[in-house]
Amino acid sequence: MDGTLIDTQALISEHMATTFIGAGLDAPTPEQSRQVIGLSLPIALARLAHTDDAVLIDKLVEDYRGHYRSSLLTDGDREGLYPGAVEALNALRGLDEVVLGIATGKGLNGVHRILALHGLTNHFVTLQTPDHNPSKPHPGMLETAMRETGATPTETVMIGDTTFDIEMGVAAGCRTIGVTWGYHEPRQLIAIGADTMIDRYDQLVGAVGKLLD
Repeated sequence: MDGTLIDTQALISEHMATTFIGAGLDAPTPEQSRQVIGLSLPIALARLAHTDDAVLIDKLVEDYRGHYRSSLLTDGDREGLYPGAVEALNALRGLDEVVLGIATGKGLNGVHRILALHGLTNHFVTLQTPDHNPSKPHPGMLETAMRETGATPTETVMIGDTTFDIEMGVAAGCRTIGVTWGYHEPRQLIAIGADTMIDRYDQLVGAVGKLLD
């Protein structure tokens, strides 16, 4: 979701910084925050804080979620879709024997809210989050999605913008498409095993077709 469907880089980085400063810690840079987007929130915060202190991690998680929820009251337009996303999703949804799903580090409540915000609730038949799966890059989200949809790994394509997405896809035995407009560098996605890369959403349907041909 974040970095592939919606552009929330600035929003997440700001709330990471506010959360760390509020806890008396050095604020991560936007680049540091960008590198952990896609992980489940507790793991992302623990990695940024360089800690395994469960009490501190829980506090950071609670504070971050509070800042994010508060910002939605005044900054509700900062979770916009990337250009061409809706058109590409509509095209894929219209293909025979194609089903769409989401595998994200965002919590399930946030996923439902974003989908409703953009009128995409009915586009996805399976929603996988850390609420009921291990965090990326563990393959659990994709394995659950495949069980729910009856798809096999050879019939499944993971599309994402981070190394965590590509690693998850590879670990699940799926094909992978990296997008260049997200939060990790294209070279990182290629190095970790992306089968192909796309620069624009209007390339997505063709890329999926080639991988599953």
